[in-house]
Amino acid sequence: MTRADNGVHSPGVLHEFPSVMLRHSRPSLPATRMPRHFSMLRDFQLADWFTLANAFCGMGAVFAAMRFLQEGRVSDLLVGMALIPLAFVFDALDGRIARWRKSSSTLGRELDSLADVISFGVAPAALAYACGMQGGWDWLVLSYFVCCGVSRLARYNVTAEQLADGGDKVKYFEGTPIPTSLVLVLVLAIAALTGNIGDDLWLGRWQLGPWQLHPLVLMFALSGTLMVSKTLRIPKP
Repeated sequence: MTRADNGVHSPGVLHEFPSVMLRHSRPSLPATRMPRHFSMLRDFQLADWFTLANAFCGMGAVFAAMRFLQEGRVSDLLVGMALIPLAFVFDALDGRIARWRKSSSTLGRELDSLADVISFGVAPAALAYACGMQGGWDWLVLSYFVCCGVSRLARYNVTAEQLADGGDKVKYFEGTPIPTSLVLVLVLAIAALTGNIGDDLWLGRWQLGPWQLHPLVLMFALSGTLMVSKTLRIPKP
């Protein structure tokens, strides 16, 4: 009879047996999948990249307006204005590509709205400021214009399914779409090309109380008001 049979364990068994028990009694942990690098960008659809190109053009226009204010070169201002029609092209293409590839998603719609706020809301307001609409009343009007654009896009996102009436496509717009601000940028471009910016801005300026108002800025007030109108319905092509 060995020493182990007598209840006296050998040193080898004493050191090995507890480790075996610990190894088998340890609970197994669920395997967690590590997130991939740039996983969000990997999930973007082709249409989303065109939407980002839209936002890129809008920010380029803002920076061009800032550079004009620093350097005073009209060419910088014109480059910024030219980026807005390019943003419009990307904005039109992303929807067509999404329908072609049938890759429409909530993320794409939200991304499109955020890009439009930059390119057709903030950028035109920045270009208008650079062109000389820098009075106190001008600030209020330009800020009102941007806020109307933000509100119009938010309303569209909330009511898109209702406006589609059970279909896959919205049949009409409530209020003018925010990309119609392209018309405002075109007016500013003509003014810049003809030298009618700054102190020579069309329609001059008025002193109303403590602040100045450039009457030309009222076209932004009109555009913003039309965007948030619920009675104006425009068929969507």
